[in-house]
Parts: sequence; C-alpha cells; structure tokens
Amino acid sequence: MMEWELKGGEGRKKTFVLDTNVLIHDFNALESFEENHVVLPIRVIEELDSLKSGAGEVPYSARKALRNIGFYAARGDISRGIPLPGGGFLRVEVNEENYFRELKSDNLIISCAMALKEKQVPNVVIVSKDTSVRIKAGAMNVSAQDYKRDKTSLFQKYGSILREEDYNNGIRSVRYQCQGDDINRLWSNDLRCSIRNNRDLNGISPKNVGQVCAMDALTCPEINVVALTGKAGSGKTLLALAAALHQMTKKGGPLYDKVMVARPPVPMNGYDLGFLPGDLLEKIDPWMQPIYDNLEVLYKTPKDMDENRNFGRKEYKSYQYLIDKGFLEIGNLTYIRGRSLPGRYIIIDEAQNLRPLDVKTLVTRLGEGSKIVFTGDLDQIDTPYLDAESNGLAYLIARLINEEDFCYLNLEKSARSNLADRMAVLL
Repeated sequence: MMEWELKGGEGRKKTFVLDTNVLIHDFNALESFEENHVVLPIRVIEELDSLKSGAGEVPYSARKALRNIGFYAARGDISRGIPLPGGGFLRVEVNEENYFRELKSDNLIISCAMALKEKQVPNVVIVSKDTSVRIKAGAMNVSAQDYKRDKTSLFQKYGSILREEDYNNGIRSVRYQCQGDDINRLWSNDLRCSIRNNRDLNGISPKNVGQVCAMDALTCPEINVVALTGKAGSGKTLLALAAALHQMTKKGGPLYDKVMVARPPVPMNGYDLGFLPGDLLEKIDPWMQPIYDNLEVLYKTPKDMDENRNFGRKEYKSYQYLIDKGFLEIGNLTYIRGRSLPGRYIIIDEAQNLRPLDVKTLVTRLGEGSKIVFTGDLDQIDTPYLDAESNGLAYLIARLINEEDFCYLNLEKSARSNLADRMAVLL
C-alpha cells in the first residue's frame, strides 16, 4: 500500500502520473501540483537517464530533473511516497504490466496509470505535453491533461494606437494594436508620447504605423525588454536588426558594445547541431540563414567586391566586417547559460519556439546596459510539445505586460509584397 493511501481526506486529492516530457519542459514540475500526489513511472527515470548526457537544453533539463528526484529519494522510501512541499506525496512506481501490444515508453506510462486505477487509487490523471499520449489515455478511459503551470490565456490584444482627436474625445489605450493609416502619436494611460514617423534606420523606413511604433520601442533606452509578434513579412526581424545596428553606429558613439543575434535551432529531419559538419558558426548557418538574408538587405554586397577583401571565405558578405570586428555576434542559445551579457543589444528570433525556462535563462543573463528583443509568430510553432499558450514568448508577454521597462507590439500588417501577404492569408 502506498504511503498516501494511509492518509485521510484523499477523495479531494488527485494522483498525477507524469510523462517524461513534462520534466524536460520544466525540471521543477514536481512542486507544481499543490496538495496533490505525483507518481513517476520507472520508465520516466530511465528516459531521463538516457537523455542526461551531452550539451544542450534537453540534457541539462534531464540532469536537473534527476537531481530534484534524487533530493526527495534521499529523504525516505520513494517506493512508498515522500512528502512534497504542497502536502502531497511523490512516488516512483515500478509497474511491469503493459496493456498494449507494443512496448513503447508512452504505452508503459499509460499502463502505469491504468494499474493505479485498478488498485483503486482515486482520481488518477496523466500529465503529458504529448497530444497523442493524452488521446491514447482517453481511449483507455484514463484522464489526461497538458501541463498547465506556465500556460497563458493572454492573447487578447491590448489597446490601440489612436488619432489625437480620438484621445481628446475620451478614448484611452494601454498597449499597442495599431489602427488607421495616419497616426503619429502614441498614448499610454494618461501619458502622451510623440512618435516620429520619418525615422530612417540603416536605410529602413517604417511602412506602416505598427512599424513606426516598433522603431520607437526598439530604440528607446528606457525599454529594456521588447517583444514583437506578427505574421511572416511584418518586418519584426528586419526592424530589430536595423535598430540594433543603427545604435552601434551613432555619431555620439555606440550605445551598446555588441549586437548579439540568436535563433533556437529547432532540428529539421532529425539533424541536430552536433551532426552537421564544420565549426560552431558553420553548424548554426542553416538556422541563421533568415538573419543573414536580413543583413543582406541592410548591407548589400557590391557586385564588384575586390577579391582581396574575401578574407579567405568562399563568398565575402558586406556585413562580414561587423562579425570580424566583434560588433556583431551570431550566437548559439545552447552556450548562453552561465554567461553574463553586459552592454549587449540581444535579438532572439523565432522566440515562440522557446520554452518558458529558456526565456527565463536568457533574460536573467542580461547585464548592466543591455537590451533584449524577442521576435516571433505565435501561429508558427515548430517545437514539439509547445503551443500558443505554453511557449516562452507568450509566457514572457503574460508575465511582463505590466512592467515599466517592457514593451509588447503585435504587428498585424505585412510589409512584403502584396502577393506574399495574400498567400499568407489564403494558404
């Protein structure tokens, strides 16, 4: 009999059976279930052990999760149940029964929950980030749910950009959602802020009022964290790069020591960074190509470039001198943990593919005089087990939306060709 079965008043409590992906998503998840009980199938321990080796976010999370489990295991008999801070118990369940034909990890985790139900354990619920696990569990008459701790139901848009006469008529806005074609003033609560719509950053001029507001936020020294969302072609990444590099070349001297740009290397076709040839910069090239494309727009390479400026590379790019001189760093998110980043203008592209834990890691790396910009499209999430409510970008916006030094903008208009804009809607 499990330790918690000896306790009274159990009818109100639930017994959550965790999938491995929950602990990879949040290695502190054990303490997120309040007064309820937590069961870890032995298969979860084995999977964490198989994932713990190497560099990167997944091995790191696996190691941290195992250490957390080990902390509780050292306090008593984890096969009977160890008290959790919220009042529930943690137990590792060794279940050898399999209710499926295939001996797969998902099936063994569901089988563990089914075995608990057969033992009359009340209110058994599987918690998994994997939709297929939740579907299969439901088919086997086992309750299942997503991990809910860091999910947000944020996305209603916050306010509007209004004409001055609308403001004077008593209309107020709180956040950015642009309306109209000839707006040149931004209002925030009762504070009036004038925004210049004739600004030019590295040859890039705003094409709509949303981009005017974005340029203002990206160049405002009082705003330390910026989040830009919008569909493909809305200009998020190009504007962020233009603003960052503009502030590196100001006449009075650069405002930042270096511009750092990174994107999450979401694996394609099963290839991770370690399986690609070359040094680190060459390994991350496939994921950074959209950044290079935007740099090409900002710094067009002359067709008659002299061969002696090739620097030994296959093809010299006009923006390469920024990298060679240390003004621009193309970064790998895997190696940011542990670094302190003072005096940096940091751009994290495709941030919707980050976990909340990843975003927290990035923001807490900021040093004195740094600014960080997150860009992404909440409708284009490629990372398994993340969705529009649980990704790091949505989490960041929900947590910081009322902070003075944070700005969130949703760019609704595409700045690409009419064809690209129309195809984005139709397809």
